[in-house]
Amino acid sequence: MVHYRRNRVPGGSYFFTVTLHDRRSDLLVQHIDILRKSFAAVMAARPFIIDAIVVMPEHLHAIWTLPPEDADYPGRWRAIKARFTQRLRQYTHEPLRSPWQSRFWEHTLRNDADFQRHVDYIHYNPVKHGHVSIAADWPYSSFHRYVKTGLYAPDWGTNDIAGDFGEPQ
Repeated sequence: MVHYRRNRVPGGSYFFTVTLHDRRSDLLVQHIDILRKSFAAVMAARPFIIDAIVVMPEHLHAIWTLPPEDADYPGRWRAIKARFTQRLRQYTHEPLRSPWQSRFWEHTLRNDADFQRHVDYIHYNPVKHGHVSIAADWPYSSFHRYVKTGLYAPDWGTNDIAGDFGEPQ
């Protein structure tokens, strides 16, 4: 059996892709409040910064920066997934199995250009998947925070935007 080795850099910034088992599901946006509360509870207990995030119907992408001398992002993801699943069970009153894929994909961000490329990828993702024609129309994204702080123009992320956004073609 091949064992995947995760790169752990204390205080590092990481790009994540976290996915549900059912790729046709809309569970994450249908229960966005439960997901938000799950993140908030874990962040209160084990702080980290969400630099960028987009929640899609069946997956999410995020960039986190961990505190100095802390590299335990797997523990945080376990806690977020478990809390979401537990709260979802309480909401539905059904003994559901976890909706999450057990694994997740991470990439340690190497420099400012790598960071920005992944921020752009995150914010363009709803357009890429055809959910909206402009990034500003997707409500479950840190894109709106980036516009408020002047890092993006409100019309950024149209269908004709150029860039590979860190993903091979």
